[in-house]
Amino acid sequence: MRTFASDRERHRYYNALSEDQKYEAFCDMLFESESTVFLGGAGVSTESGIPDFRSKNGLYRKRPRGFLRYKPEYLLSSECLRKDPVLFFDYYRKNLDARAAEPNGAHLCLAAMEGSGRLRGVITQNIDGLHQKAGSKNVQEIHGTIWRCHCTACREAYDADYIFESPEPVPRCRKCGKMVRPDVTLYGEFLPQPAYTNAIDLIGRADTLIIGGTSLEVGSAAQLAHMFHGRHMVIINKGKTKMEGSADLVFRDSISRVLARIQD
Repeated sequence: MRTFASDRERHRYYNALSEDQKYEAFCDMLFESESTVFLGGAGVSTESGIPDFRSKNGLYRKRPRGFLRYKPEYLLSSECLRKDPVLFFDYYRKNLDARAAEPNGAHLCLAAMEGSGRLRGVITQNIDGLHQKAGSKNVQEIHGTIWRCHCTACREAYDADYIFESPEPVPRCRKCGKMVRPDVTLYGEFLPQPAYTNAIDLIGRADTLIIGGTSLEVGSAAQLAHMFHGRHMVIINKGKTKMEGSADLVFRDSISRVLARIQD
């Protein structure tokens, strides 16, 4: 692997590479890396038919009829769940049901990389469970998941179907009758432990960080990216990502296409 006298020299070198040379450099990084970690966002799942949040076709831009008077951040907040659970669950059921979604090429490539020992783990902001469905084992869901639910009083555990298939506007616990909510991190709530602690550990041990499908607008992902002090950062995102100036390589393409090419 090429060595550089300074970060400035390194960035100048990588920024001057052709597209084919960038892929060669990416392959070299992964070959030399002892600990590669993937940090992903909503863009990882868009090819599975799950909308992201902030793009022109995102969930926050196309609010369905009946919800126009509310900000999406409120509809997915702990405040909304507490003050107007009927509204919360109506929006949640209509917009966050990913049970029928299937993993796309990005999920499958990442699972294959982990299986071959080239990827230490995945940190995801997504709540759809598609990384696990694709076969990834070490997945840290820092925003929770739709696949687990629990009673807010007695903590009885339920699966996703219990909320999405419930005939009641607000799903109730079979044991105590209190509200059942998804294990999703809502606006106004702390990130789940130990997922975030595990994510910090992964970042701290990584010498190569691949950031994919996220603009790093959400504080939790941005904080993790800023914690990375390893050797190489690679960004794969169709849109602009905040930390591009710190990355060695930037691919403005779909994650599945980029990852598939480095495995050919």
